[in-house]
Amino acid sequence: MTVHPRKEISLFNKAILVPAAWASLKKLSPHLVMKNPVMFVVEVGAVLTTILWFRDFFSTSPAEPLWFTGQVCLWLWFTVVFANFAEAVAEGRGKAQAAELKKMRREIMARKMEDGKEVRVPASQLRRGDVVVAEAGDYIPGDGDIIEGIAAVDESAVTGESAPVIREAGGDRSAVTGGTKVLSDRIVIRITADPGDSFLDKMIALVEGAVRHKTPNEIALHILLVGLTIIFLISCVTLVPIASYSQVTLSATVIAALLVCLIPTTIGGLLSAIGIAGMDRLIRKNVLAMSGRAVEAAGDVDTLLLDKTGTITLGNRMASELIPVSGVKVKDLARAAALASFADETPEGRSIVEFVKTRFGLTDDEIDCPGGRFIPFSAHTRMSGCDIDGLSVRKGAVDAIVGQVQSLGGDIPGELAGLVDGIGDAGGTPLVASQGNKIMGVIHLKDIVKQDIRERFERFRAMGIKTVMVTGDNARTAATIAREAGVDDFLAEATPERKMRLIKEEQAKGKMVAMTGDGTNDAPALAQADVGMAMNTGTQAAKEAGNMIDLDSNPTKLLEVVEVGKQLLMTRGALTTFSVANDVAKYFAILPAMFVVVYPEIAPLNLMGLASPYSAILSAVIFNAIIIVLLIPLALKGVRYRPLGAAALLRRLLLLYGLGGLIAPFVGIKLIDVMLAGLGF
Repeated sequence: MTVHPRKEISLFNKAILVPAAWASLKKLSPHLVMKNPVMFVVEVGAVLTTILWFRDFFSTSPAEPLWFTGQVCLWLWFTVVFANFAEAVAEGRGKAQAAELKKMRREIMARKMEDGKEVRVPASQLRRGDVVVAEAGDYIPGDGDIIEGIAAVDESAVTGESAPVIREAGGDRSAVTGGTKVLSDRIVIRITADPGDSFLDKMIALVEGAVRHKTPNEIALHILLVGLTIIFLISCVTLVPIASYSQVTLSATVIAALLVCLIPTTIGGLLSAIGIAGMDRLIRKNVLAMSGRAVEAAGDVDTLLLDKTGTITLGNRMASELIPVSGVKVKDLARAAALASFADETPEGRSIVEFVKTRFGLTDDEIDCPGGRFIPFSAHTRMSGCDIDGLSVRKGAVDAIVGQVQSLGGDIPGELAGLVDGIGDAGGTPLVASQGNKIMGVIHLKDIVKQDIRERFERFRAMGIKTVMVTGDNARTAATIAREAGVDDFLAEATPERKMRLIKEEQAKGKMVAMTGDGTNDAPALAQADVGMAMNTGTQAAKEAGNMIDLDSNPTKLLEVVEVGKQLLMTRGALTTFSVANDVAKYFAILPAMFVVVYPEIAPLNLMGLASPYSAILSAVIFNAIIIVLLIPLALKGVRYRPLGAAALLRRLLLLYGLGGLIAPFVGIKLIDVMLAGLGF
């Protein structure tokens, strides 16, 4: 299935930047800033320096030069506003996505069933448990499950997928979404959501980020940032008596500026934006995460449970080989197989017809059955075929065809068991073709492994993630497919109980587990997994059990979800490393310049040779504000994803962002200092 991800909205979209600018000013409200302790300290410093500037403006003997206090005040406010701006832009991108979804909302008239009669009522009046009817051309009035009928449904407004999908009663594809359109036939739907609680309503709320609870890692990082802020606060306060003893006067403006420069303002200002942007990246992949916690959990995944069909293999078994028994020509087997499969509308049956046409050059005339009677495939008989000129041509399961031939008085070739076992050992599915009371040979149906799947598994292995294939096949077949695909392990003859047991065993080892599912029987495992991604085409039970929903219903998407989660964690780790390294560099940039006059012995530490203590502090404050602005695109787009192990990733972060974070302040502060000196400050 072709996936149509939602269009990425540019960082410089005017429709986002203008509202974000206003929102960044509204976020200056203390009760909002208090949620970010680091930025709250910066805002307190900005308020304090503003008061001091007004005091000095009307004073005949100001404590500090007015230009210095004014500049510090201006750049502290600049720091807070642009930290708010980063978060507002991230939220704005989500709101822009939500605006597109809101266009789908329409007042649909529903055909509600009451006492066996249809009554037209507004969709907003429907309640959970109501039964409605929808026919070709009707919009489905609300989320529900089909209880009668089958229909083609256009879900492009929700999924972006232009091709219609089939929805039918009684299976794992019975769920329908309000706002989608019926293209054919007639279906009866039981509504499963009250007004305001529909899938579309939840989707809009999630995209807008109305409620985005902090994840455990974010909370831990906040605690670390608060701890560092308290440590630097104590350090800056204790500098006052030290400076006084050294006959260096440190005013409140200097202390506030120094504190803001030393606390981890970079990551503190960008932390919320990083989390919101992570959810936004999933939305663009047509995946809804029920919380930021689910996105982050995807980044921490250690074990991936993947269905074989549709994820590792293409989904349908396809004919790959014809093996005739002794005394039978392969072309005769090909014609019998095609005749017996002509009325078989299953994907396997169609693949056999296509295979013999392509491989053996048989034409429609050669596999036609004029005057004969076609026998469609039946799950009861487990075979299909045709009766022509008094001859029964059949194709089907091994035991079914063996029984058919024996009932007609035929013998079973001794070599048949070996041929069948050989196909099973190779991971394939054997079907047998017969003509009258004679076995013609074996058809090898093969699960086709996706071309790039082995490379993707190797990337996960490089990150330390274990991949487990889950299949209902027997162990022998599963082992062959697992070996060809390159997965680390497999679970054969999987049942809901065995899936649950496997997940719990992995979690007992301290592992984070992710899996996909679409059926009611997958719901317990989806609920147990740390990341449970349900298919939008699946049952209501599966969607309620998972903490993510893939609108495209593509099981392979779980691999992309894990990569987005990893990218979120990598981005947060990179900017945290950069921020802490920045603080260390700024500490050694400012303090030597302030005390070198009193203590000439520390002159070797004054590496940058800044013009004056005032220039050193102001340059650091300006650099501190500008670096947040420069890092906003990185926080929103995320660092480039690389499939690296923990040790290699740590080395890369330390080398690129740690070393870069140390060097950048020395270069940036020195350049700003030169500019300030040139301007006469």
